[in-house]
Amino acid sequence: MSDTIQDMHILYRYFFLYIEPLSALVGAWYAFFLPAHYLALLSAAPYNPSIALTPGPPAPTTIALFQLANLYLFFALVEHLVLGATSSRRVWRRLLFCMLLADFGHLATMRPLAREKADLGRAGLAEVYLHFWKWSAMEWGSVGFVYAGALMRTSFLLGIGVGTKSRVQ
Repeated sequence: MSDTIQDMHILYRYFFLYIEPLSALVGAWYAFFLPAHYLALLSAAPYNPSIALTPGPPAPTTIALFQLANLYLFFALVEHLVLGATSSRRVWRRLLFCMLLADFGHLATMRPLAREKADLGRAGLAEVYLHFWKWSAMEWGSVGFVYAGALMRTSFLLGIGVGTKSRVQ
């Protein structure tokens, strides 16, 4: 049995090499260049377009957002460059496993939004994690897109669409 990926569904390549890294770059751009806008989109309060006119968040918050932008950039580069440079099944599986763990961590970071929504008399956890028809653009990116990535990674790790030549015994 070969240790290389020779028969992988094209959707994996498109998603892991292009779609997801580009999405991470968009997140990095918002966190770095539009920090007040980024923070406003994370709130349960209705979005106020005048937020773009504010001087910006306090220095510690801005630093944390710049660090987040840096991590999104790192995520995009590692995913695109490492996976794009190898056909090693072992490398793909290890990197995607680590990213799957990060998906769960990313989803956990949305719990404060669930608490904020619950404080407003709304469904809290269900609204953040299940009620997709109520999601804001940021929730689609921070929950819906993460669900899609986790599903893609889980499918790959289970050998679905990877082909028998690269399936782990």
